[in-house]
Amino acid sequence: MAKVLLVLFPDPVDGYPQFPRDDARDTIPALPDYPNGHTLPSPEGTDFVPGQLLGSVSGELGLRAYLEGAGRELVVTSDKEGEGSVFDRELVDADVIISQPFWPAYLTPERLAKAKNLKLAVTAGIGSDHVDLDTANALGITVAEVTYSNSIAVAEHAVMQILVLVRDFVRQHEISVDGGWNIADAVERSYDVEGLDVGIFAAGRIGRAVAERLAPFGVRLHYTDRHRLPAEYEEQYGLTFHESIEDLVRHIDVLTVHAPLTEQTRGLLNDELLATMRRGSYIVNPARGAIADQDAVVRALDSGQLAGYAGDVWDPQPAPADHPWRSMAHNAMTTHTSGASLPSQAKYAAGTREILEDWFADRPIRPEYLIVEGGHYAGTGAHSYAQQEVAAV
Repeated sequence: MAKVLLVLFPDPVDGYPQFPRDDARDTIPALPDYPNGHTLPSPEGTDFVPGQLLGSVSGELGLRAYLEGAGRELVVTSDKEGEGSVFDRELVDADVIISQPFWPAYLTPERLAKAKNLKLAVTAGIGSDHVDLDTANALGITVAEVTYSNSIAVAEHAVMQILVLVRDFVRQHEISVDGGWNIADAVERSYDVEGLDVGIFAAGRIGRAVAERLAPFGVRLHYTDRHRLPAEYEEQYGLTFHESIEDLVRHIDVLTVHAPLTEQTRGLLNDELLATMRRGSYIVNPARGAIADQDAVVRALDSGQLAGYAGDVWDPQPAPADHPWRSMAHNAMTTHTSGASLPSQAKYAAGTREILEDWFADRPIRPEYLIVEGGHYAGTGAHSYAQQEVAAV
């Protein structure tokens, strides 16, 4: 009997909500497909209602009835840290391990060595850097993720954070909550996005969606990526291409980061790179926290080299209560929620089930879902991870 280990974030502190809720929407839009013709997940069935909270432990990604109905064991937990965790105890005989990038179950070489039965590691969402991919390759473990499932949600979140930083929304909101009305205090650091130079670091699905949503704001768009976009696309959105991140950051007021975490991108936003940006620039990073040097960001905010930093990702995750990014100046951080909206949860839950259906039926998994297969990078993994260079997600 195959064992599936599912690691999800904890339920709300007030308990798992009933659906539909009295204090929230009853429905989410039904989409015909993803942008640009990409196909939505197409499992043979689902056991949830779109709009439910699926990504927490009681939501179970809607998988229990399907898996147990087929005679498979499902273990669900949010306890994933340390040798005594449920995750560490249960992974030793798990055939499939599933987790989300928002609450990643880190599959280190040491943990992979203990998981003797493991054949498939699934990311319910986008981004598989919490799995040691070299070790997975060496052990012949298949790694898959639900590509595109939350790309638009992350892009929307990035655009929101750009606006929040540039307009200095957090300060204005705090004044209203505190009962104040001093307009001078509220607007002394508030600017318009219109006319700014915005740079996109890695123009894959998310980066392109950001460009398409920002273009109507009257910004000048720049980007860098190891895969240059077609000339007609650059012309349509007024994109200026730069050969490197080093060249890009010298020409922009806002940097938005959409690259995967690789050995080349780890710690890339360091003191040296930040010093070459225009004074008073902004950075939005919904990609991976470790792409930024934690202390360099704090120093740049303190000195005024950066006017603001907004990210949705931290290193490690979950971040400790005393992480300096929680209290640093002019930040608009969120707790890796950009891709966990309720519509996104419905998509990556359906995509996870599709992957499992194909896996257990010994059918090929969609190439766009594959990161590692048969000891090699495959599908999306061959594009984004194989060369361990800057590539888009």
